[in-house]
Amino acid sequence: MCRLFGMHAGRRSVHATFWLLTAPDSLEVQSRREPDGTGIGTFTADGVPRVDKQPIAAWEDRAFAREARDLVSSTFLAHVRYASIGEHTWANTHPFEQDGRLFAHNGAFTEVAALDRRLEELGAAGLVRGQTDSERMFALITAETRRADGDVAAGIAAAVTWIAQNVPVLSLNFILTTSTDLWAVRYPDTHELHVLDDRTGAPAPGRHLRARSPRISAHGEDIGDFVLVATEPMANDLRWHLMDPGVLLHVDRNLTLTRTNPFPDGPTRRLTLDDLDPVAAASQREGKT
Repeated sequence: MCRLFGMHAGRRSVHATFWLLTAPDSLEVQSRREPDGTGIGTFTADGVPRVDKQPIAAWEDRAFAREARDLVSSTFLAHVRYASIGEHTWANTHPFEQDGRLFAHNGAFTEVAALDRRLEELGAAGLVRGQTDSERMFALITAETRRADGDVAAGIAAAVTWIAQNVPVLSLNFILTTSTDLWAVRYPDTHELHVLDDRTGAPAPGRHLRARSPRISAHGEDIGDFVLVATEPMANDLRWHLMDPGVLLHVDRNLTLTRTNPFPDGPTRRLTLDDLDPVAAASQREGKT
């Protein structure tokens, strides 16, 4: 199953080396189970998106290790791919960039031809450069965001609702970032998505659960507050919590967290693994083996 990682450090530019390379379940470790591509998306100090990706596993890619150590950003988006649709090419590797935003997806839906027709209706077919369902979903989010005068949350709500109502859906989990904001969706409850809230003063999930995660180092200095979103907990920290299904999580540049539920209760036509072909089903199975 594909793995997602998103981090927001507020108004500061930081490194994410621990989570990408050295955490017990880092992206590099996860890539040994997901062999079809790895990418990291960041933003420059001027807010320009930068994507470094290759259609090979991170542990095989020396550039991944170099970039993971050197990249500095206020928001990070990383993805390790287990392909279900599309060849192992650069164009099909996550994250994707559109309108200055970055996007990565974990899940699957079918009948992509219907979505292609919808993108044609909206004049957004040209946004799609590869073969994946993921990039098509991002194109619909981009088109709906344009129609909503740049309101990303409204664009996400409209796009996910359209997909849920018009094509068979297994999972639409994704993370979307800009240089100042992060959005994450878990929909429906097929796959997990976890959050680690490391903001100062954030409530602990329960009594006596104050074990701290290893702090991310920026040239040896403690970076302070951050919020992580990932497919699975990446280190032994009891503050990781599972997102509720149907939630749109927004983290702004002040690290304010907002949770809304703008989607239908469930897809009109919900898929199970038994509905997928063997290759696609294998790419969507959970677990660490």
